[in-house]
Amino acid sequence: MTGLKCDKISMKFGALSAVQMVSFSLNPGEILGMIGPNGAGKTTLFNCIIGILKPTSGKIYLNDADVTGMKPHKICRMGMAKTSQIMQPFMTMTVFENVLVGALHGAQLKMGQARRETEKVMELVQLTEHADKLSNSIPVPARRRLELARALASGANILLLDENMAGLNPHEIDEALKILKKIRDSGKSLIVVEHIMRAVMGISDRIIALNYGAKIAEGFPEEVVNNEAVIKAYLGEKLSSLKVA
Repeated sequence: MTGLKCDKISMKFGALSAVQMVSFSLNPGEILGMIGPNGAGKTTLFNCIIGILKPTSGKIYLNDADVTGMKPHKICRMGMAKTSQIMQPFMTMTVFENVLVGALHGAQLKMGQARRETEKVMELVQLTEHADKLSNSIPVPARRRLELARALASGANILLLDENMAGLNPHEIDEALKILKKIRDSGKSLIVVEHIMRAVMGISDRIIALNYGAKIAEGFPEEVVNNEAVIKAYLGEKLSSLKVA
C-alpha cells in the first residue's frame, strides 16, 4: 500500500491536547478535505505530519515508511510537501527563482532539469506571466499559486494545502479549484484544509472533520456536511437544527 497513513496521532502542549488520537489515511490520487472551526487542531496536525512538530504519541507512515518525527526536508525528499496559511516567498527573488529553489533543493534536480521543471510547474499553476516579477510585487491570488508551485516543484506526490484559497474571491476560488483538479489528475494526492465550504465540498473525494483536536466525522462530503456533530461544531448547540447548505 502507498500513500499517507496517520495512526492515533496526539499532540500535547503541556496540559493542552491540541490533537487527540486522530487516525486517517490518504490514498494515491485522492483529494481529502479537512474541516473544522478555528482552533480545531488542523494546522497542528499538518505540522505533525510534515515534521515541524513531533507528535506526543502515534505514528505517521509515508509510502509504508515510518516518518514520525522526521525532519521536514527529509520528508519533502521522500515525497510530501506543505503550503502555509501565511505566504512566505523569498521576497527579493523573482517568482521563477522561488519555484526553482523547490526544484533544486526539494527534488534535488540539476540546474538544467530544475529550470525545465520550474517552467512546467509554473505553466500548470498559471504563473508564467509573472515569472520575472519579484514575488513581493504580485497580487494575492498569484502568491497563493506561488506557494503551490514551490511545493509542486519539490517533486512531492502528496501535498498538504493549508488554506491555500484564503483571501480569494469567488471567481479566483473557481480558478484555484480547476488547478487543484489538474494537479490531482497528474497523479498527485492532496489534503486540503479550508474554511470555504463551497471549495472543500466541491473538490474533495472524502472529508474528515476535527473539533477540539479530535476527529468527529469522516466520509463523503454530503455525509459529513450533514453530520450532527459537524453542524454543532460550526453553528453551536442553539443552531444545531439548521443544516449547512
